[in-house]
Amino acid sequence: MGTSPLQNVVVVLNEPQNLVNIAGAVRAMMNMGLKRLRLVRPAEFDAWRIGGIAHRSEEVTDQAEIFETLPEAVKDATFVLGTTARARTAHRNYVRPRDVGGKVVDHAQGGTVALLYGREDRGLDNDALDLCHAVAVIPTDPDYSSLNLAQAVLLLTYEIFLSAEGEWDPLPRGRRSTRPATVEELENTYAALADGLHRIEFYKAREPAAILRTLRTVISRAEPDLQEAGLLRAIGFEIGKYLDRLEETGQNDPTGRER
Repeated sequence: MGTSPLQNVVVVLNEPQNLVNIAGAVRAMMNMGLKRLRLVRPAEFDAWRIGGIAHRSEEVTDQAEIFETLPEAVKDATFVLGTTARARTAHRNYVRPRDVGGKVVDHAQGGTVALLYGREDRGLDNDALDLCHAVAVIPTDPDYSSLNLAQAVLLLTYEIFLSAEGEWDPLPRGRRSTRPATVEELENTYAALADGLHRIEFYKAREPAAILRTLRTVISRAEPDLQEAGLLRAIGFEIGKYLDRLEETGQNDPTGRER
């Protein structure tokens, strides 16, 4: 396997104030395959305590770098992406996280990319934003726009992770899941349901063709596999079999008719 561009993505926390927030950011990084952390004048940094919050985080914290100034922390970056919850009045290259993930990956193919986050109480100031090639605005409810530092790290790095990884393992399927139903198998299902509905006089004043067309639409949208189509077909069959048994015993059927 080739080298992942994520190895060239660095998370830079500018003046983080709370160790718990640093730990949350580290955990988010690990979730999204990022290992490089830089801190600018953190109020506190204790790898052992962070490890108690973000378990197995040593791979990140043991190689974390601490800087005195922000320009030092990003000086080797070929692309710096800042973050903010809202656009400022100053003109910037504002982007959305979903739109910039691919661009970050492209830049990371050939050099260091810095994802820059400000301190918890006031974010990035204008001097910090001046160092950024682009600024990601994370959309939030305007009545509650403030994001926790770890949340902001996770939201942006998730989009980058999606862009970098490309192919994914298939989502888990149920133990009894089977191949998709064929057109012929679905037609047999529709026929069985149509007959069952006819037997219980479901249509009455309704137009049978319209009802069946709606059923087709609903079932097609669900994309049933062979087992699921078989279950629906069995429902249609069992309606008829149930009515046949009532008829044989001379009982009333569910439609109220005397047998």
